[in-house]
Amino acid sequence: MASSMRLEKVFDLEGRVALVTGGGTGIGLMIARGLATNGAKVYITGRRKEVLEKAAASFAQESQRIGAIIPLVMDVTDRASISAGQEHVKAQEGRMHILVNNAGQTGPVSRFLEHPESPERKDPETLGRALFNNESFEAWSDLYSINTFSIFFVTTAFLGLLAKGSEELPGYNASVVNITSISGVNKLAQNHFCYNSSKAAASHLTKMMATEFALKGVPVRVNAVAPGVYASEMTYDTIGPDKVNVVGKGLIPVPANRSGTPEEVAGTVIYLASSAGGYTNGQEIIVDGGYTAVNPSTV
Repeated sequence: MASSMRLEKVFDLEGRVALVTGGGTGIGLMIARGLATNGAKVYITGRRKEVLEKAAASFAQESQRIGAIIPLVMDVTDRASISAGQEHVKAQEGRMHILVNNAGQTGPVSRFLEHPESPERKDPETLGRALFNNESFEAWSDLYSINTFSIFFVTTAFLGLLAKGSEELPGYNASVVNITSISGVNKLAQNHFCYNSSKAAASHLTKMMATEFALKGVPVRVNAVAPGVYASEMTYDTIGPDKVNVVGKGLIPVPANRSGTPEEVAGTVIYLASSAGGYTNGQEIIVDGGYTAVNPSTV
């Protein structure tokens, strides 16, 4: 019993096959490196081949690596591209154990919302018209395609491979981890109604998939991780104390007074993907330095 509870055993991912969408940069790359460092063979996907290859080559040069990172060009908003990616992994591996749906973008932003002196906010009519004119159905649809729709289509495309992977994990099952955001549980718009509502939809989609798969006897767990303020292509390369609340845009500052670290978000995903999280299903874990504890949220 004691040996089974050692860290290297509880969080061991050696021999597991993973795929991380949007894995070439930012939080996705943090997660991919965390999974690979603990033994997984990780396919990272995105539309930019050179970015993926650079990320994979950088990890391959590290002397302490255990697993591997492999670039795979795949557009998560295109069904044909998703199918091609699934066929590639099927041909190479025959099964999969971990899927991390991380790909995402910011979408339309209405910056005047945070500035009381903005002329767009002089009265309700002006504010409403400014919001109406500043955004479009097309922009909302494009963002939902990558932040929400892709979770459904990528997960269903790889579901058979994940079920195959579960055959090697008796009692634990393969794991889907959707990267949502505190913006999805935050009642503040943070200047982007579209982004926040798309992440809220992703959170609920996580719970629906977990429930439906469990009821249908599909041996695949589905959970989510909602990061708070983290450095990424959507924010800044680095976030010091002076920028934490610029990014968070809360009514009250982030209690931790810092951004999250790669180890914190990757560690949470590793927990859910490993045997340590094998009894966790249908949950969303918020990793935000206390942001939602002090700002209006749905949790």
